[in-house]
Amino acid sequence: MRNLRTVLSVILALSLCLCLTACGGSKTEEAPAVKSGVEDGVLTIAMECAYAPYNWTQYDDSNGAVPISGSEGEYANGYDVMIAKKLCEANGWELEVIRTDWDSLVPGVQSGIYDAVIAGQSMTTDRMQQVDFAGPYFYASIVCLTRADSAFASAKGLKDLSGGRCTAQIATIWYDSMLPQIQGADIQTAAETAPAMLMALETGSVDFVCTDMPTALGACAAYSDMVLLDFTGSEDNFDADEGEINIGISMMKGNTALKAAIDSVLSKMTVDDFNALMDQAISVQPLSE
Repeated sequence: MRNLRTVLSVILALSLCLCLTACGGSKTEEAPAVKSGVEDGVLTIAMECAYAPYNWTQYDDSNGAVPISGSEGEYANGYDVMIAKKLCEANGWELEVIRTDWDSLVPGVQSGIYDAVIAGQSMTTDRMQQVDFAGPYFYASIVCLTRADSAFASAKGLKDLSGGRCTAQIATIWYDSMLPQIQGADIQTAAETAPAMLMALETGSVDFVCTDMPTALGACAAYSDMVLLDFTGSEDNFDADEGEINIGISMMKGNTALKAAIDSVLSKMTVDDFNALMDQAISVQPLSE
C-alpha cells in the first residue's frame, strides 16, 4: 500500500510540474514588440501641408522645403518640417513627408501607414488613448482672431465676444472645447481646414475664429486686416488644460523605441529654441511674403 501511495504521489507531482510548466510558458509569452518604423533609416511622417505656420505646401525647395511623397513638384515646409529635419539629423534618418487630411492623421499612424504625425496636434487625453506622444515640441496658448474693422476688435475677454458668429477648424480643441466656453456665441459650421477657417473670417462669413497662437501670428502676417485677441492674464479667458496647449508628435501605441529617439532630441531644446524656430517659420511662410 505504501509503495502504491508513493507511486501515486510521484505521478501527481509530475503531473503538477508539467501543468505548472505549461501554464508558466503561456504566461511568459509576450506580445510582439512594436517596430520603430525607422529600421530602414527613413522617418516617414504625415501632416496636412495646409496649416501654416506649422506646415504648408509650396512649389519649390526654397527655405529648406522637402518633397511631398508622391506629389511631383510640390514641397512641404513649416515649423513641423523644421522639427522633423532636426530629428532626422540627430538620428541619422532620411525624411519622407506624406500629405493627408486632418481626420486621417491618427488612423494612419495607428495602422502604420506612416511612422509619426508631426502636424500641430494637441496632446489631449482623448488622443493619448489612441496613440503615444513624444514631446511636447511646442507650447501653444489659445487665442482668437477678428478683423480690424470688427465690433469685436476691442474685446478684452470672452464675454465681449457674446453674440458674434464664430468658427474654428473641425476636430480640434478650438471648435470642440474652446468656442462653447463663449456664452452667447453664434457657433457656425466647423471649417474643414485652417485656411478655410481664415477665409471665413476674411470674407466676413464669421466675426471671429478661435485658434492657437502660432496659427494666429501666421494669419496676422498673411492678412494685414486681422487682429489678434489674446486674453492671457485675464480672468475671462479660455479654460484649457496642459494637454490642450502642449503640442506633440504622435506615433503608434507601444512604439517606445521611436518615442525615446524623438524625446532624446526634443528634451535638449528649450522653449526659446521652439519659439525662435516658430518665428523663422512664420517669416518664410508663403502668404507673409
